Amino acid sequence: MSRDLEGHATMTESASAAPEPVTGTARWRNPYKLLPKLRWIVQAVYVLFFLLIGIEFHEFYRQAVSGGPITAHRPPAVEAFLPISALMGLKRFLVTGLYDMVHPAGLTILIAAILSSFLARKVFCSWVCPIGGISRALEWVGKKTLWRSRKKETLVNDGVDLALTSLKYLLLAFFFWAIVIGMDKVAIYKFMSSTYNYAADAKMLLFFTDISRTAAITLIVLAALSVVIKHFWCRYLCPYGALLGLVSWMSPHRVVRDKDACIDCKSCTRACPVEITVHSKNSVWTPECTGCMSCVSTLPG
Repeated sequence: MSRDLEGHATMTESASAAPEPVTGTARWRNPYKLLPKLRWIVQAVYVLFFLLIGIEFHEFYRQAVSGGPITAHRPPAVEAFLPISALMGLKRFLVTGLYDMVHPAGLTILIAAILSSFLARKVFCSWVCPIGGISRALEWVGKKTLWRSRKKETLVNDGVDLALTSLKYLLLAFFFWAIVIGMDKVAIYKFMSSTYNYAADAKMLLFFTDISRTAAITLIVLAALSVVIKHFWCRYLCPYGALLGLVSWMSPHRVVRDKDACIDCKSCTRACPVEITVHSKNSVWTPECTGCMSCVSTLPG
């Protein structure tokens, strides 16, 4: 029916490996059936990990502002939530060769996410990102409640979907213009040396611990929309995901459909979290593919 990341693993190695009739003696077995469960486990572990580092960082911050002894450690992984600082650090590194010493973990995580997107599509979004894990859980809630008795699991038609998808690329273009084009190395150095940048992780913590009414309502609306529409934030608004998507678009690896083995059951399309019509494509060459492997896990067998 189709192949997963080309050159590595395939749903059907060739037409001759296609599923035989039930009465056959050597029925084909799908080796990727367990991938969705494995992905749930991996995503749950990362969500728990980031929850724990959030608690640890909160304790560090509390001790730091109290003026007493500091026994808690500042977990470097909190810098994963500072993408703007990381993007500035990346430009400075590319221009000057100097690594960001203020938030080095943030820059390292960004570089690792970019490289992983080129090597294995947007696996950072579909397997690692805690927002992606929470979004998938909200999708599951939608399937078990709102969409349980319906064949179509979205209210968004193709035209609206295309318009909404463009939003995250417009946001990415704004940040690209403001940082990559609009700021020279002197301006970036001034920002990275500013008090604001040094305290960016603390400000990010206060956003959640001392959240405003407007921010709380916004998060509730985004969560509700993610129940109704698959991965609303990730699909339509996340500029980080848009960047990784453009990088993955240049990747030599992609899902390729084996037309000879395909039985046109459309299960691959129904399983896709971003609703790519996998069954109608010879090759899934789009920045929206997250490399989640949901499509290959649904092959009958």
